[in-house]
Amino acid sequence: MLNRDMKHFAQVGGVFLTLLVGVVSMAFGQAGNGGNLPDQAEQVFALGNRARAEAGVPQLRWDAALAAAAVAHCRRMVVEGAIGHRYPGELDLAERAGAAGAHFGLIEENVAEAATPREIHGAWMDSPAHRRNLLNPEVDRVGIAVIARGGELYAVADYARGSLVLGAAEVEQRVAKMIAVSGVKAEGNSAIAREACEADRGMPQERGAEQATFVMRWQDADLKLLPDALTARLGSGKYRRAAVGSCPARGVEGTFTMYRVAVLLY
Repeated sequence: MLNRDMKHFAQVGGVFLTLLVGVVSMAFGQAGNGGNLPDQAEQVFALGNRARAEAGVPQLRWDAALAAAAVAHCRRMVVEGAIGHRYPGELDLAERAGAAGAHFGLIEENVAEAATPREIHGAWMDSPAHRRNLLNPEVDRVGIAVIARGGELYAVADYARGSLVLGAAEVEQRVAKMIAVSGVKAEGNSAIAREACEADRGMPQERGAEQATFVMRWQDADLKLLPDALTARLGSGKYRRAAVGSCPARGVEGTFTMYRVAVLLY
């Protein structure tokens, strides 16, 4: 089981609140000498997208980096002679995908052994855990490998939600634009906000008369939405300006793309 969590942290004065948003991906299966068969991988890809369309879920895009990771793992399954998600001395799923060049905030994997691409797809659709991965609306791309051995096909599908690779300044600009929608201008001292971002908790000690009265720290892979608690504060009419700071994410395993942000409100 893969369990990847994103946490939001908010502090008002001495009151510390923790909001937890969890994402859980499960992958079980059966799958394990031969050559890669792109045409059969393409069939599995097409069958998967057809099933997603029937379920009303957005289509997956093919990702070359994820496909490279899937091929490497599928070859290892063939060598081992038995299917699995990780073998001795092998990197875990997130590390394999990251080493292949993928950038993501969520990743999950299906493996299978069957005689045809249609049977591979059917096996995944008949397994609740694999079906959840294949039809997960939270993933938007996939890389698939299919290898033949002794009349059987062994398959790996790596699904992911892709993430942009942004520098600290780009992260701060993106968050500032989202804040501006509320009418609060992000014109505060970014250096102070970065210090607050680096801290686990506590209000920053600032020089001058004006001090921030609210700080929100959070981590996210997409930066598409502000935390609900921050949105509520921005809409309260109590604040005139904000400061935005970005710093390295905490507790991120493997090569997950994750951003840590702090917003100070004045």
